[in-house]
Amino acid sequence: MNDIMGWTKEDFLTSEPYESIYRLDDPFERGLALLKLQAEAKAVGVTNFKGLYNAFEKSVKKASGSIIADNTTNFPGQPIELDCGTWYADTTGIYQENTFGARVYACPHPIMPVERLVNVDTGNERLRLAYQKGTSPWRSLIVEKSVLASAAQVTQLAGRGIAVTSENAKMFIKYLAEVETLNYDRIPETRSIGRLGYIPDVGFSPYVQGLTFDGDANFKALYETVQKHGSFDGDGENCWLHAARWARRSSVTARVMLAASFASPLLSVIGALPFFVHLWGVDSGTGKTVALMLAASVWGNPALGKYIQSFNSTVVGQEFTAAFLNQLPLCLDELQLAKDSKGRTNFDVYKLAQGSGRTRGTKVGGVAVRPTWANAILTTGESPLTGTSDGAGAVNRVLDIECVSGSPAIPEGCGMWLSGLLKKHYGHAGRIFVETLYQSEDNQNEARRLYESFFQQLSARDTTEKQAMAAAAILTADTLVCRWVIPGEPPTSVDEIAQFLASKSSASAGQRGYEFVISWIAMNKTRFQYDADIPEIWGRLENDPQQIALCYVVSSKLRQALESEGFSANAVTSWMLSNGKIPKTDRDKKVVCTQRINGIPTKCVCVLIE
Repeated sequence: MNDIMGWTKEDFLTSEPYESIYRLDDPFERGLALLKLQAEAKAVGVTNFKGLYNAFEKSVKKASGSIIADNTTNFPGQPIELDCGTWYADTTGIYQENTFGARVYACPHPIMPVERLVNVDTGNERLRLAYQKGTSPWRSLIVEKSVLASAAQVTQLAGRGIAVTSENAKMFIKYLAEVETLNYDRIPETRSIGRLGYIPDVGFSPYVQGLTFDGDANFKALYETVQKHGSFDGDGENCWLHAARWARRSSVTARVMLAASFASPLLSVIGALPFFVHLWGVDSGTGKTVALMLAASVWGNPALGKYIQSFNSTVVGQEFTAAFLNQLPLCLDELQLAKDSKGRTNFDVYKLAQGSGRTRGTKVGGVAVRPTWANAILTTGESPLTGTSDGAGAVNRVLDIECVSGSPAIPEGCGMWLSGLLKKHYGHAGRIFVETLYQSEDNQNEARRLYESFFQQLSARDTTEKQAMAAAAILTADTLVCRWVIPGEPPTSVDEIAQFLASKSSASAGQRGYEFVISWIAMNKTRFQYDADIPEIWGRLENDPQQIALCYVVSSKLRQALESEGFSANAVTSWMLSNGKIPKTDRDKKVVCTQRINGIPTKCVCVLIE
């Protein structure tokens, strides 16, 4: 007979090695022999020795009528061997025997918990389940512990190929809970994260070592794009640094777009609000998309469909994507994909600029965690992101930069070369920037000092506070980038970025609404002059003794005209009254006055035409 340490793989296919241990009477000697033989079995390629021994012991005890309650998982090729108590876990499935000896199955195929993930951001625990069906390779998925604790919710795993139904759901969750409890020290525990961005006392995701992604499976591909590839500052022109230097020197637009990408993780440090930088233009070949790729290459793979996302998504999808990126910029290409069949843009700047999503309920009751973010949103399209009827809040949050053939973001003919270079070299600069930013409190204080200085300079100009905040964040980022990432480059100046900022008057929705009213009256002048041949009169146009043109517009018609263009009639008329554009009103009315139109007393709005 073979020595205890001399068994071959063929020997383990017989009962002889298991009998040699079982015959030992002393429990201590049996335990030592079991450990030695388990190591021998592993050395010759038998990975489930303990399960086989327990199966042998079980058969012997069963023959003698003993109670069996110390089993282990016995799945071929299993990732880990686990104690499973009173459960039988082998190729026939996972089951218990009832008092009549009948099998009650929890699952008809191998499945087991192999990793416990603790989210460093939320503290929530999840389990990684490994499972196998038939002869297919082992697969795994990460599941919320709350799902594995509910018979009603655990059935959703059926969509991933796991054989759990409403019939076996209770036994299924009981099996997983008991096996996890029995093997708490054996199942490895891993720190995990479900988003990007800074986590206090942990670091900046995904640059923290030892973190496993446990977030929504839809974002796994986006998470994996945030990585280094190629060279940052290699020899010659074949590196990211050369591409960035060349692009910065080619146009102010490219410089602003690149700086806005770096500004994104700064917002939470300096206390600024999310903002948009939108490149638009009807001319092709002006480098809008390539400039967006330049911004994306700071963090990850800039190829379209990788880090850069599409406008062809729902509002909820955009909210959750912004929350997942958290402090990294959200890059959206081709605004025209968000237009409806009538050519109207179906995109609301407010939804993303406010930095938080809607409060939503859950299917099982209660309120879900509201998504939040603090990042820059970088976009491109063939038309401006905001229209004349958008509110001042929306206009204030967007730096609209028009790209024309005479002033492209990237010089014509260079886009293919630059995009090709960026697809080979990316993901280095962002990591350098955030690691330097969070390296010391002094660096963060310097960012705050720069931001306050730029904000004061920009606020002294004819622009709004929110436009000044966005521009100051971009200038701060560009200044720090020229110190930490691209040394030797001159930072963008206040004068250079000021050309892209909206003036106070252009940002005012009331001013834009009033200008629309004047244009509307001019285009429909005959409707305000009495003529028997005109079937519908909308008011009366006249000059007062001081030769000031006044137009009495039927109030209902004015409201209809404003609202058809997307303006708030109440907001526009209130602004007009406050700014002296409605010189006459009835005493008991706020904005209307009574005038005779075709001899009939009618409620009108008196509009001053300058």
